[in-house]
Amino acid sequence: MKKAVIVAGALMIACRPGVAQEIKVPILAPLTGYISLEGTSQRNGAVLAVKNAPAPLQAAYESFDTATAPENAINVMERALSDGDVKAVVGPILGVQMLALLPLAKENEIPLITISGTAKVTEMDNPYVFRFMADDRVAGEVQARYAVEELGKKKPALLYQTNAYGQSGREVLQGALKNMGAPLVFEEGLEVSLKDMLPVLIKVRDSGADILITRVHGGPTALILKQARAMGLNIPIIASSTMAQQSTAALVEPSELQNVCAEATPAPLYDDREPIQKFRADYLNEFDQEPDAYALAQYDGVMMVLDAMKNGAQDAEAIRKALAGNTYQGLAGEYKSDGTGNMVNSGLIICYDGASRTPRQVKVYDHVLNR
Repeated sequence: MKKAVIVAGALMIACRPGVAQEIKVPILAPLTGYISLEGTSQRNGAVLAVKNAPAPLQAAYESFDTATAPENAINVMERALSDGDVKAVVGPILGVQMLALLPLAKENEIPLITISGTAKVTEMDNPYVFRFMADDRVAGEVQARYAVEELGKKKPALLYQTNAYGQSGREVLQGALKNMGAPLVFEEGLEVSLKDMLPVLIKVRDSGADILITRVHGGPTALILKQARAMGLNIPIIASSTMAQQSTAALVEPSELQNVCAEATPAPLYDDREPIQKFRADYLNEFDQEPDAYALAQYDGVMMVLDAMKNGAQDAEAIRKALAGNTYQGLAGEYKSDGTGNMVNSGLIICYDGASRTPRQVKVYDHVLNR
C-alpha cells in the first residue's frame, strides 16, 4: 500500500475548463548552506515555470528549503507527500539529498524531477527519477576532451568535493583522462567547509600539472580561483558548471578569470537564441537577477511535466510514462530519456577572457555518451 504523500511546494492546476482539479508538485531546493547559490537558481527556474504554465493550466506554487542535510530533504518530502494528491516532485540539486529521496519516490511511485549532476542518481534502477541537466558522466567527459583534445594538456590535476557530487565527478574524470592518454598527476578531495585553498594549490603547482580541473561548488570554486591567481598559479583551469553561474563569477575579479573555462549547458548569458533571451527577460523581471544554466534547466524540467499534464497526463503514473517515453523540445534543447532517466546527452565549454565576467561559448559537444 502506498504511503500518503506531503507538500513542500505546490502547483494547483485546473486541468479542464469548469472542472477545478488540484495538482500539487512540491519544489524542494537547498536555499541555505554551501550550495545556496545553485539552489536558489534551481528554485527560481521552477517557480518561473509554474508562473508560465501553458494554457489552459492555472498554477500556484510553494517552495521549501532543504538546506544541505539528507534528512532535511527526506523530512520535507515526507511532509509534502502526506498533504495530498502529489503528481510529481521537483527534487533538490544537491546529489546527496537526491540519493536519499530516491527510495521515497520509488515507494510512493512519484516522478522526481532533478538537475543534480551526481551520476549515481540515475544508476539506482529507479524508474521515477528524471534528470534535466548533463550528469557527471557527460560533464566530466566534456572537461576531459577539452583539456586534452583542444588545449593539448597531458598532465592534469583534479580538485573535487568529498561529497557525492565531487566523488562522482572524480570517478568519471579519472577514467576519461586515462583513456585519453593524460592520467591525473595529482588529485585531492576538499571538504565543503574548507576556506584556505593555498596548501592544496601548492601541491598542484609542485605536481607539475599543466592544467587544473575542478569539480567543486560555487563558493569553493571562487576561493580556488582567487587564491590560485594570488599565488601565481597561472595554468589553465577548467571548472565545473558552477563557474557558469553569474553568482559565482561575481565572487571574483575579472582578472582572476583569465585562462578559466568551464563545462556548461545553454544559459542566457552566452546563448542568444530568441526563446532563451525571452526567458532571460521574464526571469529578470520576476527575480531582478540574471538567470543561469541551472535556472534554465529546472525551468525546462518543470515545463515538461506541465506539458504532460496539459496533454492529458492526469496522475503520477501517466506523468512518469510521458517523461520516460516522450521527446520534449525545451528552451535549452531537446530532452529524451535514455531509459534510466537521463534526459540530456550534450554539453559545452565556456571561457572567460580576464577582462569581464561574461564568458563566451567556445565548444559544443553533442551525443557525448553512447546511450
